[in-house]
Amino acid sequence: MTTGGRPPRPPWSEFKAALDAAGFRPSRRLGQNLLLDENAARAIARDARVPPGELVLEVGPGCGFLSVHLADGGARLLAVEIDRRLASIAARFLAPYPDAELVRADALAGKRALAPEITSRLPRSDSWHLVSNLPYSISGPILALCAGHAHPPASMTVLVQAEVAERLVARPGRREWGPLSVAVQLSHRGSVLRHLPPRLFWPRPKVQSAVVRLERRSDLASLEERTAIRELAARLLQRRRQTTGRVVAELVGDRGRSEALLSDLAIEGRMRTGELDLDQLAALARALAG
Repeated sequence: MTTGGRPPRPPWSEFKAALDAAGFRPSRRLGQNLLLDENAARAIARDARVPPGELVLEVGPGCGFLSVHLADGGARLLAVEIDRRLASIAARFLAPYPDAELVRADALAGKRALAPEITSRLPRSDSWHLVSNLPYSISGPILALCAGHAHPPASMTVLVQAEVAERLVARPGRREWGPLSVAVQLSHRGSVLRHLPPRLFWPRPKVQSAVVRLERRSDLASLEERTAIRELAARLLQRRRQTTGRVVAELVGDRGRSEALLSDLAIEGRMRTGELDLDQLAALARALAG
């Protein structure tokens, strides 16, 4: 933490002038919606509850409005920004913090992997955190990949579209329950903390946003088991309205074997696949692998 406290934030008009001078226009493809409200940024940093000295991954820092609160709280900050114009502004704002590193890179190496600029810097333990106003266009993949990491973060405190927030905390049988719900809930338990209106952003999104807090499970399964459950759930939830008995019979190629397997697991074959909970999905994945 700096001895003189957090550097004062210049008025938004100064940032806007710098962005205009650089020819910056928000990209819908990149999901760029900057959180301008100082109180909201401060609240997200407070909600994250990151112990001083632990690593925080921030994807899409924009101008650094949330970043500076995280850095001032004593976190070792790794901020990854794809846009060079935003990155240069954030870097200047974070200059007083020697433990804040800004990397200009795409956070994703395709849709199935985090960028090497990130993975090479993550610790081989759970003593790291994801805290971000996540770009709308990549929020799902980033959350799924962090949750599916060999050493998932101790916590994830993220600002996302309200629709994505509902999927992160959805329960089995609900419309929102899907592959992202399973992927994240295999490693984390979460809750929606608050909703933020469009007027707090620039440009104003056409959707509501929400802050979600996700904490790492104490009963975390192995990476191999989580991967098997996630892959099975992705297949089953493509046919969420069909019965589990029918879908499993097709997977194993034998209706009799399917009925016996489900009976052993005490899973009702007439259940819709979209009603299976994490424990049932885990038991089914183990049985299918055996």
